[in-house]
Amino acid sequence: MKLSAVNKRNIGRVLPFGIIWLVSGALFLWVEHAALGGRANTLETAIKLDPGVLTFALAGITFIGLLVGFIELAYLNRLFEKQRFLVKIISKFLIYAAFFFVVILIAFPIAASMELNTSVVDQRVWSRYGTFFFSITNASTMVQLSFQLLVSLLYAEISEHLGQNVLLNFFTGKYHKPVAETRIFMFADMKASTSIAEQLGHIQYFDLLKSYYFDLSDAIVKNHGEVYQYIGDEIVISWKLKNGLENSHCLQCFFDMKMDLEKRKDSYLKKYGVFPDFKAGLHFGEVTTGEIGALKKEIFFTGDVLNTTARIQGLCSEYGVDLLVSKDLIDQLGFRDKYSVQLLGKPQLKGKIDTLTLVTISLS
Repeated sequence: MKLSAVNKRNIGRVLPFGIIWLVSGALFLWVEHAALGGRANTLETAIKLDPGVLTFALAGITFIGLLVGFIELAYLNRLFEKQRFLVKIISKFLIYAAFFFVVILIAFPIAASMELNTSVVDQRVWSRYGTFFFSITNASTMVQLSFQLLVSLLYAEISEHLGQNVLLNFFTGKYHKPVAETRIFMFADMKASTSIAEQLGHIQYFDLLKSYYFDLSDAIVKNHGEVYQYIGDEIVISWKLKNGLENSHCLQCFFDMKMDLEKRKDSYLKKYGVFPDFKAGLHFGEVTTGEIGALKKEIFFTGDVLNTTARIQGLCSEYGVDLLVSKDLIDQLGFRDKYSVQLLGKPQLKGKIDTLTLVTISLS
């Protein structure tokens, strides 16, 4: 069964938590082992690490990391979405502190019973737990868990701020050296944005933009799109050629974005008194992709296709349509019954010598 783009993205967001917790947990255990010179920890409160206990400990810490990632994704991200960074981190830390207490309450007796080769309800197990709770070993464990939590939360926040797959690309060095690749681009521009901004004022207009971009995000993720840039009231979306062509994702993304906004039309009108519709242009071509910047690094695309797509989008008002697509891209898509295609002509694009045949698309 093939995973959807949404499920792939969610797994990709949760999996790093498990990896971070596994690696840092193993590192803490190795540091403790090295500090003791390879000798067993003689503290009464410490669990002696034989291969079985070590396997249980690493599996358990990985599971906890994945569980934290799931809780982040499913609940806490949305709960604290509009909070300031510091408030968000402190609030989450207190919630996880209570969570860790419960985890240790469950995990320590199990590990102790394995070491003592007895039942988890044995009085000796719970005596060990009582001693452990008020010990330096417990304090050390909480420091370890807090460190792992902080690293994973910071990773999640930085990853969300940089954008989908960007942090991973930086880590792997995928674009450290420029790479030539073929991509599809969509430039989507809000209609009548200047008059909307004048009507709302800059603060309320900014709030509308946040809601607008948030409401478009599900359709982008669902159709394998990647947000390249937000430029004022314009959003630039990109696809690797294979992902954009498959099931006409690049086209379907436009219609799904339209549909998601339409569902919230009453909410926009009630809150802002306006509805933020948009128009878009689509084209594909070769770009050079690489890391760029001295004071601030980012993944950067350069190529004629970006200027051409921007020019195509700019002609939407002239043709009186919400979507303009180059015929070159339509020929690559090869869809049949789902969409209707209307040829519009071969305009001279500003700054371009060659002309492109443009079409508009509607749902059949």
